[in-house]
Formats: sequence, structure tokens, C-alpha cells
Amino acid sequence: MNKGTRNNATFIGLIAIILWSTMVGLIHSVSEMLGPIGGIAMVYTSAAAILIVTFGVPQIKTFPWRYLLIGGFLFVAYEISFALAIGYANNGTQAIEVNIINYLWPCLTIVFAIIFNKQRSTLLIIPGLTLSLLGVCWVLGGEKGLDLSVMISNIKSNTFSYVSAFTGAFIWAAYCTVTNKLAEGKNGITLFFILTAAVLWVKFFIGGGVALNFSMRAIIYVLMAGCAIGFGYAAWNFGILYGNVSVLASASYFTPILSSLLASVFLNAPLSVPFWQGVFMVCLGSVLCWQATKDQSAKNKVCAS
Repeated sequence: MNKGTRNNATFIGLIAIILWSTMVGLIHSVSEMLGPIGGIAMVYTSAAAILIVTFGVPQIKTFPWRYLLIGGFLFVAYEISFALAIGYANNGTQAIEVNIINYLWPCLTIVFAIIFNKQRSTLLIIPGLTLSLLGVCWVLGGEKGLDLSVMISNIKSNTFSYVSAFTGAFIWAAYCTVTNKLAEGKNGITLFFILTAAVLWVKFFIGGGVALNFSMRAIIYVLMAGCAIGFGYAAWNFGILYGNVSVLASASYFTPILSSLLASVFLNAPLSVPFWQGVFMVCLGSVLCWQATKDQSAKNKVCAS
């Protein structure tokens, strides 16, 4: 592959980061218009359709059964935890906060790799993980930064969203840790998105979901969110296959900054200086954790969502 082609593939991979960074604002907006369950089900249905068109209908028989069962369960559990945490947020600012909690997953993925895969590491892992956790606390502490009483009050105001985001970070770290071994080179993303949409629809109808009140604005936002997720995965997959993996891995660790910025604009939610300080701590902590590992495989580096 020539240099120009590789650079183009890297650029396409970077576009995926931009697309994913719009998800918080789009998902929360759709949830406000169509409800958290029904709206998110529509988003994942449209994303699954885009992936089918892009990659084709998944051939289930070609996938290792352990990958389907374990990887599929973890993927669906994560996507639902993450999406509902955003969807059930009380307001735009809270949606952005729970998204930052979700970005503990890069550090947790490396910690899991050290514990379960015997990944070698330097002592940088300690300040890296500490800084990421401190950054999340700083974000939740409000205008004063690290304020325990404000942080507890915020969590109590919507325990479901905050706990779902925190749980999702652990689930995605587990997914990134185990699927590299279980997948045997297969990519079940399309199938997993179909399963995610199906589970959401089952939950919607079992829960006695009310009729979805569609408007042109709601339809546009659903399609935009579906494209952001579907094309994001397609672009990322192309980037890591044919582009510069190191560049993409490095860029992915700063996704919380771009994601927060775009969500702030989408949701008209001004963010305080302490919030941005906390976001930078989370990003820097992720980078330190990444630097702490040695001989880490490219796949572990670029597992992202």
C-alpha cells in the first residue's frame, strides 16, 4: 500500500472519531423527542441498517460460538447501558457528564489486560488510573471542581444514568479484553448492532411503550445519529485495517474533549472551567495508562466506541 492510500485511510479513521463525538448530543436529543427507549431503538435500528448496507448481511455460521455468546452479550449490554445513560439524563449537562464517566474504559481496558492477559506494564499505570478517576470526580464536582458533597448530590439526582455509565465503562473494557482472543479475526459488529436494536425493541414493547410521535426534526435526528454510529464504525474499521494505527490510537484518547464540545453545542449546555479541567485529566490519565504498557497489540490500542 502506498503512502497516499495509507494517509487517506488514516483520515477516514479520524472521521470516525468526529462522528462518534456527535453521539451524545444526537442520542440525548432523540430521547427527548421520542423517549429514551423508543428513540434509542430507532437510532440503533437505523445504524444496523447502515452497517448491513456497508458490510452486508452477517454470516452467523462463520463466527466462533464463544465470540457470539460472550462478545455479543458484552457488546449489547454496553451499548444499551451507554445509550440509556445518555437518554435518561435529566438535561444536556448531565448527559455530557455521564459520557465522561463512560470514558474511564480506556484505562480500565489496560488494567484488565494487565490482570487477565498478563500484559506487561510500567508504574505509569498507577498515576494514569488515579488521574482518570480524579478527573471524573472533578467533572461531577460542579463549579468548585473536587467537591464531594456536590458530586454525591449529582449522582443522587439521577442514579440510574451515572451508574449505567460507570457500569458501561467496565463492560466495554471487558469486551475489548476478551474479544481479541474469541473473535479469531471475525468482526461481528453488524450482527451485534442488530441484536442491540432487537433487545431495545423488546424492552420498548414489553414496557408498554407509547406510540412514537414522529416529526420531521425527530426523523432527521434519528438518521443523523444512525449515520454517526453506523458510518463511524465503518470508517474506524477501514482506518485500523489500512491506516496508521498509532495515529488513530493516539487521537482516540482525546475523544472526550471533542465529544464534550460538540455535545455542548448540540444541547445548548454551557460547560464550566472545572468541567474542562476534569476532562483533560481523564484524557491525560488514559494516555499515561496507554504509555504504561509495553508491546501492546494494535487491536487493544484501538478498541473504541
